[in-house]
Amino acid sequence: MPTRRQQQAKVLRVTRKLHRLSGISLFVFFFIMAVTGILLGWKKHSGEVIMPDTYRGTSTEMAHWLPLDRLSALASSALEERTGEVSALDRIDARPEKGSLKFLFKNRQLEVQLDGATGEVLSVGRRHSDWIEQVHDGSIIDDWLGVPNGLFKVFYNSLMGLALIIFTVTGFWLWYGPRRMRSSS
Repeated sequence: MPTRRQQQAKVLRVTRKLHRLSGISLFVFFFIMAVTGILLGWKKHSGEVIMPDTYRGTSTEMAHWLPLDRLSALASSALEERTGEVSALDRIDARPEKGSLKFLFKNRQLEVQLDGATGEVLSVGRRHSDWIEQVHDGSIIDDWLGVPNGLFKVFYNSLMGLALIIFTVTGFWLWYGPRRMRSSS
């Protein structure tokens, strides 16, 4: 019959093996998530390299803003004028507290910011943060492979979350287990 110390040593060996195998098999994914996570953390502090700053318009009163269809047309023409690109509008991000709107286009993560009241172009830029976020959360695979309902993203994030829990628990045990064995002898 194994002694208590032998049982503890066996648990430590199994824990170490689980920790090592998880780390080896998911290394690339953890590396990608770490790098993209750092970039996303810096996106608003990158000097507009990762994402354009949000500029202020002249009025925070939405009642003074131009109609959305007019602003949308102004944004599309500003995009074509400044970049030579024509792209379909993906979404509009209104910033009432700043008096501006961001018009985000499908093609190559382009963005045009307009003053909501005057329609003046505040900024035209590229949002690298969008594709970085897609890489970070795995949704880029859904898009590339046409996986419906973001199923790969759900699988990927569940796997990475469970792996992080496993690393936390096994890492703690690899630190605590030997101390426990030493104190019990």
